[in-house]
Amino acid sequence: MKKIEAIIRKTKFDEVKEALKEVGIDFFSYWDVRGIGQARQERVYRGVVYDTSSIERTKLSIIVRDKNVNKTVKAILDTAQTGEIGDGKIFVVDIQESYRIRTGESGDEALFIKGLEE
Repeated sequence: MKKIEAIIRKTKFDEVKEALKEVGIDFFSYWDVRGIGQARQERVYRGVVYDTSSIERTKLSIIVRDKNVNKTVKAILDTAQTGEIGDGKIFVVDIQESYRIRTGESGDEALFIKGLEE
């Protein structure tokens, strides 16, 4: 199992969500986050331009079986990319174990409902 964390532009969230659904990823968590990077955003308030050093993004956290890692990463890359600085990052890390609290199932079985898996 792997955990995929992706930090993407807020404007790309709906497109990424649909792309993930198309490749069979129906469950993930997300947060609105702020960070510091190379991209800069300027805000104008009453004619005055303010440079904000923090950038608003959306962070996705997705746990998938090993066989679904590549298609999940590809779906995010294909839809979140604009070619501009600030498109975001994707991190893939190992998950040692998972448990479904309701049933006590563990491992891969805790990630999907029997009968609905691929």
